[in-house]
Order: sequence, then C-alpha cells, then structure tokens
Amino acid sequence: MKLFLDTSGELNTVTGYGDDHVRINQNRFESNLIVLPAAIHADWAGGGFDALCEPDFERLAGLGAEIVLIGTGRRQRFPAPVLLRPLVQAQIGFEVMDLGSACRTFNILVNEGRSVAAALIFNPV
Repeated sequence: MKLFLDTSGELNTVTGYGDDHVRINQNRFESNLIVLPAAIHADWAGGGFDALCEPDFERLAGLGAEIVLIGTGRRQRFPAPVLLRPLVQAQIGFEVMDLGSACRTFNILVNEGRSVAAALIFNPV
C-alpha cells in the first residue's frame, strides 16, 4: 500500500508498506527496523517476532521516545508480557498492532510532533 502525507520532508514518514517491506521517504527497507522521526535503525529484531527478547525492548526503551508502536507483521501478535518490562519500567507508552496500522499511526503521530518510535517486523513472503 502506498501512503501520501503532506510533510516538510525533514521528518521520516512511511510512504508505503507490504508484508515484506516498508518505504520510508520513498526508500525501501526489507528487514525489521525501528523508525523515529529523525532516525532509522535498520538492524532491530533480526530473528523476527518469534525470536524477540528483552534486549530488543531495552533498546526501544533507550531511544527516548514517549510512545513506541510495535508493528508485528500482517497480523497483530502480542509479545510475552515479560519482554515489555523495559518499556513499562521506563514509563513509555506502547501499542501493539499489525504492520499497516503501525505505519499509519506513526505518520499521524509524527505529523502531530509527537515523540514516537515504530518498531516494525515483516513477514517473509
């Protein structure tokens, strides 16, 4: 799906996505990543959803975002509660949703000027 928003171009926004990729400012990424308004970390959760571990969430907690959106692929899947402990302890709000919802919500929050991170996991084709 392609998304289009009216932005200044200085901030990262999701311009398209599919089960196996996401486009950030028209640049295609095909591996799990973290997107912030001003940065992209293209090396997050390399083992996919089933291999998520507490250090993955410690990394999210250390980004300085107020809200973390966790996009779990084509369908919503919830990580084990113990994995979310670093976000809870840091008092960071989080939402777990499917990839498309996470991408759309990220764009809305970025355009509102919110401090947000999207942690995106793709489903291999």
